[in-house]
Amino acid sequence: MIVMSRLGDLTNEQWDLLCDLLVEPEARDDGKGRPRVNSRSILDGILWILRTGAPWIDLPDRYPAYQTCHRRFQEWRKNGTLS
Repeated sequence: MIVMSRLGDLTNEQWDLLCDLLVEPEARDDGKGRPRVNSRSILDGILWILRTGAPWIDLPDRYPAYQTCHRRFQEWRKNGTLS
């Protein structure tokens, strides 16, 4: 059973159980683009949205940009990670 930490974000122990299940996006070979945001902070943001039912635009600033979290949420749904 996974229990959220006091602030709602994953604990280190919870992250250790989940991190290998997440499909990481492929890095670009051409050196262009922005660095990828780490999956843990994105997952914390996604879980906040799912827990609160708030619209993506209301994602608190302590998480990555709502567009980034939403894009990764869609990627993980499409590739079966969050099915």
